[in-house]
Amino acid sequence: MDIIRQIGFQAIEILTLVFGILGMTFSLMLLFSPGLALSLSNILNRSIDIENKLDVLDKEIELTDFFYYHHALIGVLMSAGSLFALSFFFFKLDVSRLASIFFDPGQAQFFGEIFLQAIVWIARVGCFLGLVFGLMLLLAPGRMKRIEKKLNSWFETKPMVSKLDMSSNQLDTFLFRHPLIVGLIGAMLSLFLILLSIGNLLR
Repeated sequence: MDIIRQIGFQAIEILTLVFGILGMTFSLMLLFSPGLALSLSNILNRSIDIENKLDVLDKEIELTDFFYYHHALIGVLMSAGSLFALSFFFFKLDVSRLASIFFDPGQAQFFGEIFLQAIVWIARVGCFLGLVFGLMLLLAPGRMKRIEKKLNSWFETKPMVSKLDMSSNQLDTFLFRHPLIVGLIGAMLSLFLILLSIGNLLR
């Protein structure tokens, strides 16, 4: 667990160094060459047509006929798999022992056990629902089909995508109207991040 934690901290420190260098570069461009920074901002601040890229997600995949044609087989498989998983989560899984493997003894293990216990209960509820749906597919496929039609609602994602596709020029206007102040503040913050990340990496 200590090795995984160290790898995570080093990855954060490296990313901090990278963002610090990028921030310092942009701040120096604002201070000494705001025109070049504005040209670079115009290149990066392009509108991306996300809607065309997400068309594949809006395609409906029809599996209803297959499920209800083989409802007995799928119901047996779902019920058997859910029963097996429920027996494992209720009788075979030792959450305390699992927490002792991934978390250090003490307070970290205590909170880790709470976190794992929450995940286990979510899995138990999911397995119980899988058992209910499997039995309904096996014994009452008509009722299951009616419930599935009520739950099979269409969610419109276009308004959310349209908001993501809109660009705002207010930030760019502020940056390039006060390049000296923004550049100095950005350079100081970036220098602090660079020195902090280098110090942590060399420690």
